Amino acid sequence: MNLSRFLLLAFTHLALSSLTPLAWALPDDCQLSLSQPVLDFGLMNRAIRLDTTPVRSLGERRLSLNLICSAPTDMSLFYRAMAATAERYHFAERGSYEVSVRDAVLDGQPVDLGLIASAGTSPVHTASSVIWRPEHGIVPVTSGLAVQGRSFSVQVEVTAWVQEQAMQVRDAVIWETSGVFDAIAAGRSRETTLRASFAPGACKPDLSNGGLVDFGRLSRNDLNPDKGTRLPPKSLSLQVNCDAPTHYALVMHDNRAGSATVNSEVYYGLGFDNGQNKIGLYSLNVDPADVSADHFTRLYRTDSTTAGAAWSPARSNPIPFGQKSYLAFTDTAGSTAGPVAIQHLNTMVTVEAVIAPTTSLDLSTAAHLDGSGTIEVFYL
Repeated sequence: MNLSRFLLLAFTHLALSSLTPLAWALPDDCQLSLSQPVLDFGLMNRAIRLDTTPVRSLGERRLSLNLICSAPTDMSLFYRAMAATAERYHFAERGSYEVSVRDAVLDGQPVDLGLIASAGTSPVHTASSVIWRPEHGIVPVTSGLAVQGRSFSVQVEVTAWVQEQAMQVRDAVIWETSGVFDAIAAGRSRETTLRASFAPGACKPDLSNGGLVDFGRLSRNDLNPDKGTRLPPKSLSLQVNCDAPTHYALVMHDNRAGSATVNSEVYYGLGFDNGQNKIGLYSLNVDPADVSADHFTRLYRTDSTTAGAAWSPARSNPIPFGQKSYLAFTDTAGSTAGPVAIQHLNTMVTVEAVIAPTTSLDLSTAAHLDGSGTIEVFYL
């Protein structure tokens, strides 16, 4: 089980310098695929964050949607699910979620998106990013008109909310709801499932400054043309407070998965530039010397690559947060027994970012560096 706390990395600008007739392909000629058929928002409880509003965000999850046909085809896509409002869908009894779409590419070229009320109709709204309203579809758009193609891909972001009353549970509860992506002309559809779990209460993680790290404004002259540019490290304090001494581990989740310039479980992406080039990467590091908790005079870090089945010998050297490795703490050097139960933990985390060489970036427009990650607490 896990609960989530968002870590956001914000950067200012990096200064660098008529409707086409429908064609219906045979169903066997088209394929519709999803990168993530199940979107799991993790475990939530009242201890995660003390909100002052009656509605709490469950966070965001992303997936890629791809439609490929052998002949030019109407690329209209619809999302079928129970509506909650004009812009949100129903998520169990006291929840809702929004589906937004961006980064549309048709036959290898970026295009805008059009929102349509039904197949074959003109778009009621056109933009590079749109909210996928209930009972509406999306189409690729060029010069304000819907266009056909053979290959159409979009990035889908699903953001969910829950009413505060839903957090007040006595036993663990799992919510699930489903929706269907429907390519009408292609005769293809794919189902996706949304899931969220709720528990009475446990540990509450907090990052200083709301988890926001700002590296300031950078210019092209600040960056290396032929190698990565390492930015000055920034620090945040992390606190994990539990209702009682609890055995848990920490894991980092990349909300910009696939955008890091190095493929490693300890590096996280900074998004893409206007040419869809990977801007860089960052890591989040912990030094056990900076960790304090409860009555313990000294803590050591231990990690597990087997979801807690086995643990590395506890050590005092620094370690980065991983996406697959559990990070935890114990009071005994060399121990392989796993973490001790901790109620109140304090530590510093260091954020280190590296920008890709300028020769690998699109320098024609300003680039927004957009890193986002989630620190998850896993109960053991």
